[in-house]
Amino acid sequence: MFRSKNYKESSKLIEKQTQYSPSEAFELVCKASKAKFDETVELHVRLGVDSRHADQQVRGAIVLPNGTGKSVRVLVFCKPEKVDDAIAAGADFAGGADLVAKIQDENWFEFDTVIASPDMMGTVGRLGKVLGPKGLMPSPKAGTVTPNIEQAISEAKAGKIEYRLDKTNIIHCPIGKVSFGVEKLTENYNTLIAAIIKAKPAAAKGQYIKSCVTASTMGPGVKINAAAK
Repeated sequence: MFRSKNYKESSKLIEKQTQYSPSEAFELVCKASKAKFDETVELHVRLGVDSRHADQQVRGAIVLPNGTGKSVRVLVFCKPEKVDDAIAAGADFAGGADLVAKIQDENWFEFDTVIASPDMMGTVGRLGKVLGPKGLMPSPKAGTVTPNIEQAISEAKAGKIEYRLDKTNIIHCPIGKVSFGVEKLTENYNTLIAAIIKAKPAAAKGQYIKSCVTASTMGPGVKINAAAK
């Protein structure tokens, strides 16, 4: 695999087998960031569960204390009489069957988060096959199917993220930007890892957090000791 000169230089800062404390890890991630843009910092957590079993799913949503650093485009599915309220609350797009048709007919995906009122799920359900694979389907567990549309919009704009297992039993989440610095990245990490630990399924046996790695968009991975503070 080709590695850039910057990547190779950054890799020299990190001992591959060492598990760093969270603050040490984010200090290294920031030092290793060489790109000319503000790189996103991601967290990758491998769990000791089996996502093929319904009773071992790990999924939820939280608002990161410092946000993600990303401007979030919010689409809201609601009844016609609620459209103006949704837009006033900060939604970028709001509607019903008209937006369903736009997504189906025009392959339109100019949004990052989808929120729906419960009375719209019969309509939104038709989009399951296109929104689901992109991780955009609203769900009560993620707080994106709710009668309180205004609060959901506010949380999405403030940096609410959804965490969920993929097929390889890993959770991948953005937790900020390199420009946040060590303190804010550590705060966001602590909030996310605490939520993942709290969401441990009763059916999970043995070691729950198998590994925890952070990396910037273009940088090398840094292992975190999830038991350290």
